[in-house]
Amino acid sequence: MRDEQAAPVEPFIDAHQHFWDLGRNPYPWLQDEAVPNFRYGDYSALRRNYLPEDLARDTAGCAPVKTVHVEAEWARANPVDETAWLTQLAARTGRPTVVVGHAQLDRGDVEEVLAGHAAYATMRGIRNKPVTAARRDDARRGLPGSMDDERWRRGYALLARHGMSFDLQSPWWNLDQAAALARDFPTQLILNHTGLPADRSEAGLAGWRAAMAELAEQPNVALKISGLGLPGKPWTQADNVPVIRDAIAIFGAERCMFASNFPVDSLVASYDTIVAGFRAAIAICSPEQQRALWHDNAQRIYRL
Repeated sequence: MRDEQAAPVEPFIDAHQHFWDLGRNPYPWLQDEAVPNFRYGDYSALRRNYLPEDLARDTAGCAPVKTVHVEAEWARANPVDETAWLTQLAARTGRPTVVVGHAQLDRGDVEEVLAGHAAYATMRGIRNKPVTAARRDDARRGLPGSMDDERWRRGYALLARHGMSFDLQSPWWNLDQAAALARDFPTQLILNHTGLPADRSEAGLAGWRAAMAELAEQPNVALKISGLGLPGKPWTQADNVPVIRDAIAIFGAERCMFASNFPVDSLVASYDTIVAGFRAAIAICSPEQQRALWHDNAQRIYRL
């Protein structure tokens, strides 16, 4: 059932969504490979096309005015092809508004890849998933391919040349590396999926809050509030409103953004449910803060 109270009171921006055309483009994880230990469990329901008309259907009566498309794990050999395709899609349909592409920052051709992305007016930044630990107890500093790796950091330094931001997906126990990265480089860093607070135990949330607070000390870091689903459970306000409020308290309302992570988060919730939950979480904020969280922060950070 559609939640009649889901639509926010003002126009809003969705700062993290994905499209894919499985008959036309290469997405190994959706076509012929399987992601082990996918964080929402079985993701077979995602193995279908998801295009602007699908997003329009899922957001009927509750639609963002603009969207940020974040790279969707297009085959890594030619990541600029995804930006080219998305730019054509945007010209034809009006979605997405801007694009965050992929570049392997420690790859030998990273300069050419970034220049290729930069040729498209829709391009705003890069997402690269650095090497991180699967478990808190396994977190180590200085691993090859991690945010500590000098080769990876040399690639990261090139983002400033093109005025690109960086979207980071990392579990919270590796955010000490992200804090050092943000301290050492002026690039706008945008943490994805609320820092992945999957462990909702008292100790897990305490660790998440401490890691987020350390990262938030760096003024060039922003946060996308998204990806809060829990495996095997529907998305509920009881589970997620306290986490959203903690995240905003840590980073401040001027640095957080609403994001749906659709269609990936369709595995745990309808679009309306996520919007209604965010609306409930920020009801305690001032009208000015609510406008910033829904719209103005994403408008500024992604230069929309």
